[in-house]
Amino acid sequence: MSTFQAPKGTYDLIPPRSAKFLAVREAISAPLKNSGYGYIETPGFEDVALFSRGVGESTDIVSKEMYAFETKGGDQLALRPEGTASVLRAALEANLHKAGNLPVKLWYSGSYYRYEKPQAGRYRHFSQVGAEAIGTEDPALDAELIILADQAYRSLGLSRFRILLNSLGDKECRPVYREALQTFLRDLDLDEETRRRIEINPLRVLDDKRAEVQKQLTGAPMLRDFLCDACKAYHEEVRELLTAAGVVYEDDEKLVRGLDYYTRTTFEFVHDGLGSQSAVGGGGRYDGLSEMIGGPSLPSVGWALGVDRTVLALEAEGVELGIPATTSVYAVPLGDEARRVLFGLVTELRKAGVPTDFAFGGRGLKGAMKNANRSGARYAIVAGERDLAEGAVQLKDMESGDQEAVALDALVATVRARLA
Repeated sequence: MSTFQAPKGTYDLIPPRSAKFLAVREAISAPLKNSGYGYIETPGFEDVALFSRGVGESTDIVSKEMYAFETKGGDQLALRPEGTASVLRAALEANLHKAGNLPVKLWYSGSYYRYEKPQAGRYRHFSQVGAEAIGTEDPALDAELIILADQAYRSLGLSRFRILLNSLGDKECRPVYREALQTFLRDLDLDEETRRRIEINPLRVLDDKRAEVQKQLTGAPMLRDFLCDACKAYHEEVRELLTAAGVVYEDDEKLVRGLDYYTRTTFEFVHDGLGSQSAVGGGGRYDGLSEMIGGPSLPSVGWALGVDRTVLALEAEGVELGIPATTSVYAVPLGDEARRVLFGLVTELRKAGVPTDFAFGGRGLKGAMKNANRSGARYAIVAGERDLAEGAVQLKDMESGDQEAVALDALVATVRARLA
């Protein structure tokens, strides 16, 4: 056994389970690729200030969970705890918003890091697929992103997820609500840290999961009662577009999300089969984030879906993805000459797009055929000196056990025809 193990709160993706993660990433990104979103990849670490300004000093992510460090050169960096701030920073740095084609539509996939207490569905290293539409204020854009996420989950076969929807208002109406909420919260019996949060970002108190806090929030002023006419109309159009598209959602007036940059539309995907860590993804509109990190006014909207939690949701529902075997053909040579010839055939099959593996290590027929079975291959190619002398190989169907001789020069075409 190795002396080393994966760090606490992390995991290794290894076959065959890793195939589920790849399939989930592909399913989530597929609708985005079909809707004008281009791929973007950002560094795994950024300037600490990018997250403290954008995500928010009052958030647990920045104040408690961020992996921050100082480099040998004195730079203050942090492993990225989320994707939106990094993607927006990259888009601004590359002046994508000046190309004249707004919104700038981007999707990404990667690893993120938060120092949290490890538990099922909550890791210190986790994977997300995200999407951002930068530079346009349009309720149709908000609806599009929610619809694409819904489409992705349904394509995977998930059925027990729910979409929670709310509006957080904007810079016109939220300050009035903020003051009313602060007045209410100051009279509650809360710990000192939560009281500090009241003064910095009181909406975050609504997101507190502790039962003793939630109990006291009964009767708290609701944002819906403070929304200006423009925010009400905007939110209503988002709701109408979702309904027209057949997307089922639930209005959740307490939905806040854990990041400071959200405005207007906010939403969350939850799955009731995951226990306390029920959120599998979420997002919303962040019209002021660009200005927070030193850019121009660029109203934007986006989401991130957790790959890890989506896999857990699939397993909770008992959904099998029908992932094909990584190997369709397994070649078993008997002797040195067969080894040379079959290795060449393996290369030809791979070039023809047939997933093919080879019995490496010079194992005997019995051991090599066991490996062929374990590989999941539909067909095995077996050849010895007598087969080669006749210009043929034996093609064995691993399901039926049937075996027949196939000419060397016809093998690739025969295998492709059988697999089709």
